Amino acid sequence: MNYIQQAYKGQLYLWMFFLTTVIVGGVFFVNFIIYLTYDQADLEAAYDLFANIPSSLNLAINLAPFAILLGLLFLLVKFVHQRSILSLTTARNKVDFGRVLFSFMMIAVFTLVSFFVAYSIDSSEIVFQFDASKFAILFLVSIILFPFQIGLEEYLFRGYLMQHLGVLARNKWFPLIFTSILFGIAHSANPEVGAIGFWKMMIFYIGTGLLLGIMTLMDDGLELALGFHLGNNLLASLLVTADWTALQTDAIFRSTAEPSMSIIGEILVPVLVVYPIMLLILSKRYGWNNWKERLFGKVVPPQKEDYKIIK
Repeated sequence: MNYIQQAYKGQLYLWMFFLTTVIVGGVFFVNFIIYLTYDQADLEAAYDLFANIPSSLNLAINLAPFAILLGLLFLLVKFVHQRSILSLTTARNKVDFGRVLFSFMMIAVFTLVSFFVAYSIDSSEIVFQFDASKFAILFLVSIILFPFQIGLEEYLFRGYLMQHLGVLARNKWFPLIFTSILFGIAHSANPEVGAIGFWKMMIFYIGTGLLLGIMTLMDDGLELALGFHLGNNLLASLLVTADWTALQTDAIFRSTAEPSMSIIGEILVPVLVVYPIMLLILSKRYGWNNWKERLFGKVVPPQKEDYKIIK
């Protein structure tokens, strides 16, 4: 059984799908509604309300709800859909933490190398602000709570929705594209969207969603996506911060540059060049093949002896 077929191991009633999606994913849809209905000045004023709160406490307040929502998702999968969390995670017999670590290190090394190369070329708009005590608190908050934040996003978008939309659509390309678009929309209320521009950031977010979705389908599991997403968000929190981003932290460096993102250098190059190279590295390491079937093939119910018979 491939990754999407894991959904057949549990109950598949449509009302269960809608109930779980609304309860767990409702916060992301509210973010999009806020973006559509609120003026940018109002959003900036709302962000300013938290300006006087210590940044690490602010980060913890923002990340804590993800732990609750991830727990709700697991409970609904376990007791409503009546299937295991393992089937939501991977098609393997157990979670491969080596894959999580490898993809974590891949994005971490790339981020660190690219940052310090850029810093050595021009550091005029990068301020070293390391404060050991503040950074220690930030580090603890980050390593404790970011796994819940990225866990919710991966288990919801690349896990639950990918699997159940695949079963409904009976193919793999629709859930891959649709969940990537939803992933972009879910981040639409982030402050950098207003600062840089909706369509620019959507290209980046949706492109990243496609990368993570391709990892999941090609590798038949969430492990690579979990590691990549965690590495990316941890370094975004710990390495460099800026006043106009979603993550304003006591990071090692602070960017004083005006909010901008080159459509070619900072969006298209990562999405069209860096991401494919990373997929190539992963494909060589894990022996991926039959890309057409894994990404565009049909989703069919497995043989009855391989999954729980639904009465």
